[in-house]
Amino acid sequence: MTHECLLKMSELAQRSGVSTGTIRHYLREGVLGPEDGIVRTSRNMAYYPEDLVARIRLVKRLQGERFMPLRVIRELVAADPERVARLIELEDRILERALAAGEGHRISRRWALETYDVPQNVLDRLEQIGVLTPNGRGYGRDDVAIIEAISRFRAGGYEQSLGFTVYDTLRYQETLAPLVAEEVAVLLERLAGRVEVDRAVEIIESGVEPLRELLAAMHSKLLLAELRRRRGAEPALSADS
Repeated sequence: MTHECLLKMSELAQRSGVSTGTIRHYLREGVLGPEDGIVRTSRNMAYYPEDLVARIRLVKRLQGERFMPLRVIRELVAADPERVARLIELEDRILERALAAGEGHRISRRWALETYDVPQNVLDRLEQIGVLTPNGRGYGRDDVAIIEAISRFRAGGYEQSLGFTVYDTLRYQETLAPLVAEEVAVLLERLAGRVEVDRAVEIIESGVEPLRELLAAMHSKLLLAELRRRRGAEPALSADS
């Protein structure tokens, strides 16, 4: 490899947009991968391959946007830096689409109070425990669906006097969180790098409604199965009772 194909440290910093001090830190920490392509001509002079530019940007992005520690980044980059870059691109596109969709369907707190039979103190408590996450423009689409569901629960008799409170929602949130984390990991693993990003986003979006229907149907089946199990586990009444 000739020096014409390599970059000085100053050129590497200029192209990557990262300071020379930070790049040297990355090199010391080993987060830029193996140093096979680096040509050292003296103690204080070295030339670096151009592909390090993309890798430096990737590491900086993982630090700045994902808040990943360098030890985690080192493991990811060592395994497959190109795949990591594809995963990040796919994550960002999915998030951008989801945020854009949510921002287009926001309703104000006042509108929610006037439309649904859910008191202000209940909405406040749901926000405090993180079930609802409104911003300055009000509630997003999923928040509205949660409020509507709670309104229907209350109309059906799920009252606080019977022990039903907003804290019941945490049971579902805590159960779903690890399931969703696993789902995202599986989707990204199977789609990143195997299909174009736009197609991957389409596939994920097309699964939103079927997934909701699947979860609802499976919940219904499990609920019925649990009631049957409990009935079968109850001791039979004696003939004298």
